[in-house]
Amino acid sequence: MTADRPQMLVTEFEELARHAERSIEGARLEFISGHLGGKAVPDGDHGRVIQWLTRICMQHRPDLWLDPTQGLMVEAYRGGRARPDGSLAPAEAFVGQGEWADAAPVLMVVEVTSYDSDTDRRDRVDKPRAYAETGIPVYLLIDRDTCEIKVHSRPDGGQYETVQTLPFGKEVALPEPVGIALDTEPLKNWVR
Repeated sequence: MTADRPQMLVTEFEELARHAERSIEGARLEFISGHLGGKAVPDGDHGRVIQWLTRICMQHRPDLWLDPTQGLMVEAYRGGRARPDGSLAPAEAFVGQGEWADAAPVLMVVEVTSYDSDTDRRDRVDKPRAYAETGIPVYLLIDRDTCEIKVHSRPDGGQYETVQTLPFGKEVALPEPVGIALDTEPLKNWVR
């Protein structure tokens, strides 16, 4: 099988994902770049990072919701399916959309690295490309391996034109359309 040939069709993936999530507790499958992948079950610190960010978003942007469960349709040409750790969008954005929602109303996606072997490829390579190709304005990567936060913005095709990397402890300005400043000092408490 070549690297460019998809492992399966998106319709086959959606059926597999439905069955897996009903049958296997904690199964969270994704389909990016034509390839099936699984997300690690989040640990307690991972959940605490999302909780921290959700509270900040609610305080500064009460018109939006950081949804930690919604699957998104990404990669217009390959029909990808991603499960971000958080999707910041208007509160009503996903109503009536089902398991895999249109990503058009999403202002920011968030990923928090897990301590597994797929994190490097999935969170640092495949997802930035997929999210940029989809046109999501901001991709926030909270990298617990490197203790850095990476803000990807200005999507252009399959890449983000701007990537800002700062160590945990610095203040990070999330660009418009998000427009929130984050004091990342607390992130130091939720890494190994």
